[in-house]
Amino acid sequence: MASFHTKTFTKHDNYMTPKHAWEAVQQYIPKDKVIWEAFAGNGDSSKYLKELGFNVICKEEDFFDSDYGDIIITNPPFSLKKEVLTKLKELGKPFMIICPCSMITTQYTRKLFSKEKLQIIIPRRRIHFIKTDDDGNILPTKNMCNFDCFYYCWKMNLEQDIVWLE
Repeated sequence: MASFHTKTFTKHDNYMTPKHAWEAVQQYIPKDKVIWEAFAGNGDSSKYLKELGFNVICKEEDFFDSDYGDIIITNPPFSLKKEVLTKLKELGKPFMIICPCSMITTQYTRKLFSKEKLQIIIPRRRIHFIKTDDDGNILPTKNMCNFDCFYYCWKMNLEQDIVWLE
């Protein structure tokens, strides 16, 4: 039987959001609100949102010690998704975050949002993130994402609780 050696596994959260991922949901993001892109990575994500006509704040500060904008639109580090969800709920602002679809079945998501209206946007295809090294250099990879992600929304006032993208 094969074994999984966790001592050789390192967490790597440097996966950038491709522009098409934000283009796919732009109609669900209010144009009259200031967006806080809290985890902009190499900065392309906030640049893409600005190109789509949104007013975006992006600062290289610790998310857990900061609070900007009217709404939060971001792709957080997946290794911190539990902590990020907790902080987002604490801030009380509308948000749209990209996270693995499996997050909906976790106990922490259930605990945080069982009495709240959490809405989900389901992409038509898997989002293939752009992997970078610690210096921000794009690493050569093929379609590498081996799991699906949803856009988790809270207080975004979507017309449906589950939105299937075309």
